[in-house]
Amino acid sequence: MTSRALRRDAVENRAGILDAARQTLANHPHASVDVIARSAGLSRRTLYGHFEDRDALIRELIANGAQRFNEIAASVDDADARIALARLASRLWQEAAHVQVAAALALDEAHVADTAEALAPLRRTVAALVRRGQEDGSFRTDLAAPTVGRLIEEMARTVVSRTDAASTGAENLAVRSVLSIAGLSWREADELLAAHPEIARPEAQE
Repeated sequence: MTSRALRRDAVENRAGILDAARQTLANHPHASVDVIARSAGLSRRTLYGHFEDRDALIRELIANGAQRFNEIAASVDDADARIALARLASRLWQEAAHVQVAAALALDEAHVADTAEALAPLRRTVAALVRRGQEDGSFRTDLAAPTVGRLIEEMARTVVSRTDAASTGAENLAVRSVLSIAGLSWREADELLAAHPEIARPEAQE
């Protein structure tokens, strides 16, 4: 076998391990390395050839997920900070809802430092949105922008880990919670979402 074929096999094995880990952890959050390796159709030895331990594997999952979240943050460009924040919350929720258990693992205390580093671009986006909203009078000003951003992050952590992503209104709850922390009343959130029904999926507003 050529070195190119070997490299291709290694890349495919690594991708297969990550896919198996996502699916396995979705059903069994505390699944062992052995279980994940079997799910990938590989030996434990092969898995350890790519990841030194279970934490290293989870860190890789976090990094991959964070890249997608950061890309979503970069794609939101609404001039109105309220709309931008609501749209960002909605899009992030839709992404997290597909990998809720993996997202919850990323937000777990054991991996909070890795998550914080991986999601630094997203954090900067949220902080910038909060500052913009404070400057134009849309958001609360009794707290500093970094503090509001951290409160939003903690709320998201709770919603992702505690809410059934498939439940009716889950996305709507996430968006409204973010807007509430930013300083909007429930009436203002109602008006905003009614004026921009594309922000949340229709079934979330039924």
